[in-house]
Amino acid sequence: MTAGALATAPPALADGGPAPTAADSSYAATTGVGVHNAYEKTKYPYFADALDSGAAMLEIDVWTNVFGGGWRVSHSNPVGNDNNCENAQRPQELRTKARDQRLDGCLADMKAWHDAHPGHRPILVKVELKDGFQGRGGRGPADLDALLRAKLGDALYRPGQLAAGSANLDEAVRAKGWPARSELAGKFVVELIPGTVEQGNPADTLWTDREYATHLRDLAAAGRLGDAAAFPAVLGAAAGDPRTRYTDASIRPWFVLFDGSASTYAGGTVDTKWYADRRYLVVMTDAHGVAPAIDAVRPTEAQARDRVALLAGRHASVVSSDWYPLPGVLSTVVPRG
Repeated sequence: MTAGALATAPPALADGGPAPTAADSSYAATTGVGVHNAYEKTKYPYFADALDSGAAMLEIDVWTNVFGGGWRVSHSNPVGNDNNCENAQRPQELRTKARDQRLDGCLADMKAWHDAHPGHRPILVKVELKDGFQGRGGRGPADLDALLRAKLGDALYRPGQLAAGSANLDEAVRAKGWPARSELAGKFVVELIPGTVEQGNPADTLWTDREYATHLRDLAAAGRLGDAAAFPAVLGAAAGDPRTRYTDASIRPWFVLFDGSASTYAGGTVDTKWYADRRYLVVMTDAHGVAPAIDAVRPTEAQARDRVALLAGRHASVVSSDWYPLPGVLSTVVPRG
């Protein structure tokens, strides 16, 4: 596919579905642009503004520890909420209510915005569980599934839908791929990654990625994969098949989403075509840091577009940075590869 075969969605299309020429492309055959920590008020006054931005991916940080209630959304406060979510129950309430809500409030905003923008672009919602799951506190994998299903309903694209007719997610995407972007119009896809605190905790031996992949495997074995609401990601760019890090080989086929440093993916040590050939999704983070580095927040639009093109050529599914001031770049969709 040539670069001209897939149009770039202009800002005016950011609220709607995919650009017309992109609508029938596979979700795994395109490259979009994401915003790191889109829940921060310094980036967007309200989460509805992040949703309006046109970005292909929005990231949310979540805390689950026993020192606070519910699923808290914050960058550095582990016991409270510090975010631009407002718990809107209907579109008319967007940008009218108090912010600093829990994850359920962010999800309510997503659903209210979804109701106001039927057929919107598919949006990957990247959730970093800062300190991992807390099953004993009612914040385990099944609890997250229930929350996502309750708040997003049919706006949520689930693992069971992708795996339908296949033994696992790997078999599904390698046999039939991801749906067309037109089929995913109006959908949110939730990605889960281990958090920085979890990774630095020597007492935590069961990180989010392994715990949720095990959860998927067990749900499938029980005939209940339809309950699952999210996709675990293998975190960290690495050569070869990074799923071999999991000693339990039975969970490896439940990973079809990979997430890591754009600099490593673009540096020549990783065969990124391997991911594209198997229709796996790859989120490349800190895109600004790829040599030669550009500004992490306000590069020129030409610099950002060139960086997107470079990483699309390295088979990124999502190019992520903090380019929130550039909605024209955030709404860009180009061919992958």
